[in-house]
Amino acid sequence: MTIFKAILLGIVQGLTEFLPVSSSGHLSVAQHLLNTPEDKILFLTVMLHLGTLISVFFVYSSDIFLICKEFILMIFDVFKGKGFKINNDHRKLGILIIIATIPTGLMGIFLKDIFEGFYRSQLIIGFSLIITGTLLWTAERVHSGKRNIKQMNWIDAVIVGLFQGFAITPGISRSGSTIVGSLFRGFNKELATKFSFLISIPSIGGAVLLEAKDAIAHGTGDMTFSILLAGIFASFIAGVLAIRTLINFIKKEKLYYFSYYTWTIGSAIVILNLIR
Repeated sequence: MTIFKAILLGIVQGLTEFLPVSSSGHLSVAQHLLNTPEDKILFLTVMLHLGTLISVFFVYSSDIFLICKEFILMIFDVFKGKGFKINNDHRKLGILIIIATIPTGLMGIFLKDIFEGFYRSQLIIGFSLIITGTLLWTAERVHSGKRNIKQMNWIDAVIVGLFQGFAITPGISRSGSTIVGSLFRGFNKELATKFSFLISIPSIGGAVLLEAKDAIAHGTGDMTFSILLAGIFASFIAGVLAIRTLINFIKKEKLYYFSYYTWTIGSAIVILNLIR
C-alpha cells in the first residue's frame, strides 16, 4: 500500500458513496485493479468510510445540529411528563431517520453473509450496476411528487430503509436506491435528497462499527499513519464534492444522467466476465 493508492481508493470511495453509482461495486473493482485485496486493507476501507461519514456532517451540519437538539429536548419532555411530542420538522425527521435505520440494520445483520458472498462475483456487481441505472432512470421519469416532511409518515421511512438495505448488494447504489425509494413515495426532490444523506449517517456509522472489530484484528499491515490520513482526507473531500454535485443534478432533474454511466460500466463488467 502506498499514499498514491490510498488517495485513489479514497477518491473512489468518496465520489461513489454519494453519487448514485455504487461505492461498494466501484471500490471492489478499484481494489482488484490496484491489486489490493480487501482482506489485506480492511482497516483502510473502514477509515475511508469514516471519511465519507465526516463529509455528511460537514454538508448537513445545521440540520444535524437541529435534529440532535430536538431529539434531546423531546427526551426531556418525556421525563418531565409532557408526553412524546413531535411538534416540529427536525424532531419528526430525527424519529423517521431512526425508523428507516431499523430495516436497514436488520437486513445488514441477518443477511450479511449472503451479501458478502456477492463481493466475490464481478458478474453480480455488473448486473447490479445495470439495475441501479434502471431504477434511477425510472424514478426520474415517473416522479411528480411534492410531499414534504409534514406529509411524511413511518411507512415511508420503513420503505426507504428497505431500499437502503438492498443497497448492501455490491453494485446497488445506497444513495441512488434511497433517493429512488423516496421519489417513488412521492417526496419532493429536496426532501428525497436530504433524507437519503441523513439516513446514511447511522448506516455508514453502523457499518464502520461492525467492521472495526475485524479491521483491528487484521491490523494495519504495511500502512503508515500518513497513508491512512491521506485516504481519509481524500474520501472526505471527494464525499463533499459528490454530495454537492448530486444535489445540483437532482435540482436540474438530471438524475437519469447517472443511468447511462451505470449501464455502460455494468454492461462492460458483465461482457468482460462472460468472455473470460
